[in-house]
Amino acid sequence: MTVKFGLSAALTTPFAQNGDIDVAAMIAQAKRSLAAGCNSVTLFGTTGEGSSIGNRERNEILAAFVAAGINPKNLVAGVLVDSTQDAADQASEALQAGVRNILLAPPSYFKNVSDEGLFEWFSSVFHKLGNAARDVIVYNIPSVTMVALSVDLIGRLHRAFPNVVTGVKDSSGDWPYTQQLLKDHSDLIILIGDERHLAQGVRLGGQGAISGVANFLPHEVRAMAVDGVDDKRVQDLVVELLKYPVTPAVKVLVSYVTGETIWHTVRPPLVSISAENRKKIEAAFESLFSSQAA
Repeated sequence: MTVKFGLSAALTTPFAQNGDIDVAAMIAQAKRSLAAGCNSVTLFGTTGEGSSIGNRERNEILAAFVAAGINPKNLVAGVLVDSTQDAADQASEALQAGVRNILLAPPSYFKNVSDEGLFEWFSSVFHKLGNAARDVIVYNIPSVTMVALSVDLIGRLHRAFPNVVTGVKDSSGDWPYTQQLLKDHSDLIILIGDERHLAQGVRLGGQGAISGVANFLPHEVRAMAVDGVDDKRVQDLVVELLKYPVTPAVKVLVSYVTGETIWHTVRPPLVSISAENRKKIEAAFESLFSSQAA
């Protein structure tokens, strides 16, 4: 592969106090991320609270992004649902809009499912998509889904759907697993979701990252995701963020850097970080990245 995936900011979603999405603020954050060197932005992922965003909202956001002049080739769309029909419908809408990739998580309601069951689930989604299916990055994030995608399963999916399954985002945080992925599947786009392993993974053949931290440290994370340059400050900050629910914690720092309080709000079932803990997160960031602080 000659073109690397690079860095995609796992875009946070701004919610007003009444729960509505502030699409203008979301577009502005996307444009900041792209201007700062991100190759794309990922909508509706884990950091974007994608599982809490309905189909109508998704379609309105995609249309608004394109109308605002953002090239769909700079967009990745997350699909985080359990029904194969819902997954196919969401992916189809995004692909019709021209997005670069689909980030497709496994179904997560049923636990202890087999590789065979997962293979059949993904197969069903792809068959429902038909000829429209392309550029799917399967999403391994067992800390959230409680469903792990085995290295063997990923290989089987790629062999069965070679023009559809083109990559995997590994957010397992399991370095031996990541190493095995990189060793066995060099023909896939391997994206490292845990910034603590990002630079090392890129040096071993990883093609980049979809990163929540890129919302507020795009230059630093790009050096890790594209050039494979270690940054202990980023690694240390991730350790601090993991002391809290990660998505609300990331939004604290998006708010801190932009000066916009709208980022504090999350949708249920998530709960916003308390004012006391916001100060702790901001202090940790300030101590590591004082020159970036607003």
